[in-house]
Amino acid sequence: MIRTLLLSLSAAALLAGCASSSAGDAPPLTPLSRYTLRTEPGLDRIALSVHDDGLSSTQIAALQDLAARYRGTGVGRLQVQGPSGDDVAAARQTWAVRSALEAAGVPAQNIEVTGYDAPDPRAPVLAGFGVVRASIPNCAAEPRDMGGRYSNQSSPGLGCAITANMAAQIADPRDILGARAMSPTDSGRSAVVFDHYRQGQPTSAPQETLIQGGISRAVD
Repeated sequence: MIRTLLLSLSAAALLAGCASSSAGDAPPLTPLSRYTLRTEPGLDRIALSVHDDGLSSTQIAALQDLAARYRGTGVGRLQVQGPSGDDVAAARQTWAVRSALEAAGVPAQNIEVTGYDAPDPRAPVLAGFGVVRASIPNCAAEPRDMGGRYSNQSSPGLGCAITANMAAQIADPRDILGARAMSPTDSGRSAVVFDHYRQGQPTSAPQETLIQGGISRAVD
């Protein structure tokens, strides 16, 4: 009777232990799965002072740089925000910013002109767009327990530096969200290659023949 009672209590203790361990967070499958690449929203925006004589050459150059960045990393529409009020120069500058962005190659349908509540009718005109930035974890704040342990679990913080380095080196953080769309194939070049193949000719492009001494003359 006593033996049966002890066995019952042991089984109950084991079940309770299993239940408590499963209720918590499951350990990562691999050490590197504790940290994953993530993105966060950002804003690329410039402020342009209002001039009675229109945009300056410096402002036009800044808008051209903004348009180039928008084509490379922009998300959504490029917004032009003019200060609220009845200032004629500010309104004229707002639409001049839109025209300069169109001249820099931004499609008209991608530019949105709005107003914002400004403390001064001559407040700057704002132009900017949303971007996607890589979220870089702060590995210095992660726990680092390097003491002795008696299990196969990895130490806390392992994999943080790898993820942070990858996030810092990615040229376009939008690649974290998914693969880019493939560019269309060169159908003309494909037709030439297949035509050469059908005729039994080499399909590769002819390579330049390096004449003796050509490298030295190129360096000179």
